[in-house]
Amino acid sequence: MPELPEVETTVKGLSVILNQKISNIKIHTSKLRFKIPNNIINILRNSKISNLRRIAKFIIIDLDTNYSLIIHLGMSGRLKTGDINYKRIKHDHFVLYFLNKKILIYHDPRKFGFIDIVKTKDVQKQKYILSLGVDALSPDLNAQIIFEKISKSEVPIKQILLNQKIIAGIGNIYASEILFDSKISPLTLGKDLEISLIMKLIKSTKKILNKAIKYGGSSIRDYRSTDGTLGNFQSSFKVYNKEGKKIGKDKVKKIVQYGRSTFYCPKLQNNK
Repeated sequence: MPELPEVETTVKGLSVILNQKISNIKIHTSKLRFKIPNNIINILRNSKISNLRRIAKFIIIDLDTNYSLIIHLGMSGRLKTGDINYKRIKHDHFVLYFLNKKILIYHDPRKFGFIDIVKTKDVQKQKYILSLGVDALSPDLNAQIIFEKISKSEVPIKQILLNQKIIAGIGNIYASEILFDSKISPLTLGKDLEISLIMKLIKSTKKILNKAIKYGGSSIRDYRSTDGTLGNFQSSFKVYNKEGKKIGKDKVKKIVQYGRSTFYCPKLQNNK
């Protein structure tokens, strides 16, 4: 958390800084998950935001100087926008000031996220991006690609969905919702998924993620959009955090897989 829908919502919320010139940068914490690059202030100052985009769970802020600011929100990070009256609070680690008096703040209580700056042409060459699988919302995501990657896997499909090297962007919350929507058991091994089931899985993936984006993401613990608005997709959860809830003649069950909570309906999610 945040997952793909929250990151996509954040990128959309950053439109207020598009085409704005950076006048100042303040770094209050030099090391998050990784150390913030030493040259970042010199590169950012007086540059203009030329484009905003997402790669998997990474926020890419392109500059008119042919550099890109890369932000990963980690477990509890978020970006906040504000104005000249901003007063720093605890866990505000990194602040961009713009000529139009707007500001952008990176806030992260657990400091599991990170900030990087690289040449725009080299963004795709970074190890943490180069290793990513097909984006969960990409038109390039198809059943044949996934089948080839998991047809011999002894790993349960729930864990496969969390593997960013196979499908990029899905996290623990949406994995449970996707599997419920596709009626696939989270215990099913990759090698046991036929093409027809993988097609259902991909269809449910795009359905759930797009719906979550429409609702502004899910606010379970820390997540809020850039203007402080809470996401509302949690009100549409069918199984996540719903242990014991009755769905038809079935009940939501909670199990732990690879140290992560999984919520599902054993009778309904029967791979049919």
